Amino acid sequence: MILTKLADMLGLTPDMLIALSLPVLGALILIAAAFTGGKDKERFKRRVKEVRRENMAARALPDQKINVKLSTSDSSIPALDRLIKKALPRREELRQRLARTGLEISLGTYLTICLVVAIVTFTLLMLTGKLPLAASAIAGFANGLALPHLITGMLAKRRQAKFIQNFPEAIDLMTRGLKSGLPIVESIKTAGDEVPNPVGSELRRVTDAVRLGNKLEDELAETSNRLALQEFKFFTISLAIQNETGGNLAETLNNLSDVLRKRRQLKLKIRALSSEAKTSAYIIGSLPFIMAAIIYMVNPGYISTLIIDPRGHVMIGMGLFSFFVGAVVMFKMVRFDY
Repeated sequence: MILTKLADMLGLTPDMLIALSLPVLGALILIAAAFTGGKDKERFKRRVKEVRRENMAARALPDQKINVKLSTSDSSIPALDRLIKKALPRREELRQRLARTGLEISLGTYLTICLVVAIVTFTLLMLTGKLPLAASAIAGFANGLALPHLITGMLAKRRQAKFIQNFPEAIDLMTRGLKSGLPIVESIKTAGDEVPNPVGSELRRVTDAVRLGNKLEDELAETSNRLALQEFKFFTISLAIQNETGGNLAETLNNLSDVLRKRRQLKLKIRALSSEAKTSAYIIGSLPFIMAAIIYMVNPGYISTLIIDPRGHVMIGMGLFSFFVGAVVMFKMVRFDY
C-alpha cells in the first residue's frame, strides 16, 4: 500500500518506482563505500607510528627484522579490488591515463565514478519516460563509460600542454647547473624546485626515486611512458645517448632546449594558419541546424512533413551521413602531425 501511494504521488507505476529506487540505492551505497577510503590515511599514520616503534625496538634487538609491505590495492573495497585485478583489461594503460591528469585517482574511484554516472543517466532517462527500459540502460552504460573517459582526456591534455610550455625553461636551468659543475641529478632537482608544476613535480619524482637507489635512465623512461610526450622522450633519449657515448651534456641540453622552443613555435604557427579553415568548418557545419531551427520557428508545418513522412526520415539519415563524412574530411585537412 505504501509503495502504491508513493508511486501515485510521483506519477509512476510501482514497477517503475522499484526500477528507479534500486539503482539510486546502489549508487548511494557505492558513494558511501568510495568515500570511506579516507580512513586509509588514519590507518597509514598508525602504521607509520607502529613501524617507528618497531624500528626503535630493533635498534635494541639487532636480530629483529621489520617487514613493511607496500600496498598495491586499487580500491578500499576488497571485492572491487579483486574484481579489478581479475576482470579489468589493460589496467596499466588505464593507470597511466589517470596519472596523466595529475590527480590521485585510483582505479576503484574511477570505476565507482563511471558506475555512478551510468546509474544517474539511467535514472534521469527513466524519469523522463522518453526511452524504454532497455534503451535507457544502454544509454546509461554508454554515458558511464564515455563521460569520465572524455573528462580525464581533457584534463590530461591540459596538463600536457602546461608541461610543454614550461619544459624548455627547466632544461635551461639544468644546462646552467651543469655548466656550474653540478651533476645531472642535482641539476634536475634544482630545475624541479624552481619550475612550476607539472614539470617541477615530475622532475622531483624522478630525483626522489634516484635517491632511493633507482637508476636515472629507468626513472626517466617510466616518466616518459606516463607522460606520453615527444618532448620528454627527446630529453630521455638525449641523456641515454650521452651516458653511453659521452660528450658535452650541457651543450646537448642547450641544443635540445632550442629545438623544443622551435617546435612550440611551429605548433603555434600551424594553429594560426589552420584557424581560418577551422572557423569555416564550424560555420558551415552549424548552418544546416541553424536554418532548420529558424524554419521550424517561422513555419512549423513546412518542416514537420520532413519529420513525419518516412521518406523524410531517409533524407534526414542521408543528410546526417553526408554531414559526418564532410566533417571528418575537413578535420583531416586541418590536422597536421608534427
